[in-house]
Amino acid sequence: MMDRKSLSNIDYSLYLVTDSGMTGRDRLVETVLHAADGGVTVVQYREKSVSTAQMIREAAEIRNLLHARGIPLIINDRVDVALAVGADGVHVGRNDMDPVTARKLMGPDAIIGYSVETMEEAQNAETLDIDYFGVSPIFTTPTKTDTGRPWGLDGLQNLRSHTGKPLVAIGGLNIHTIPDTLRAGADGVAVVSAICASGQPRESARALMDLIQTSIPNK
Repeated sequence: MMDRKSLSNIDYSLYLVTDSGMTGRDRLVETVLHAADGGVTVVQYREKSVSTAQMIREAAEIRNLLHARGIPLIINDRVDVALAVGADGVHVGRNDMDPVTARKLMGPDAIIGYSVETMEEAQNAETLDIDYFGVSPIFTTPTKTDTGRPWGLDGLQNLRSHTGKPLVAIGGLNIHTIPDTLRAGADGVAVVSAICASGQPRESARALMDLIQTSIPNK
């Protein structure tokens, strides 16, 4: 885990969620490396179809290359993997380990992200020791089909007015939808296919960051 000083002011603006089904298993780590060099600010390792042993090997390799660049690594769901590789945090949702237990296991210095799909979920989690909300989905997306009704820009804007927690938007985000999403109140955007399905992840990440820097308030 990175030191707490480094984690005290996380930049969530360009948040990559991995998908080896898009990158190809043998290109996953390479894709993350290129995306990091292109400007990604946070990486979430999200791999559901591999063994725990392989997850630990990949996540440890990714952790080392990210920490050399000062970029935090968050593990989706698997607190055991996060602890095994010294990741900076975990991201959980309503069907995963609850965030209170995740905090107890990960410790006070870890980043804990929590997916919220409704205003009720966000309100119920507002007082919990969570570092950011993953607001999912903003728009419909083919990469995750087990989500609820899309928030839309109006829903995101409404959530922004009810919470001071950082909001990372996910779902259907690309060069066409990112500017309005940031202006509606997101502190960052999580992307999957925009980088993982790209044949040039470094260039794709750089283009997204350029767009973010011209769209996000006070950037």
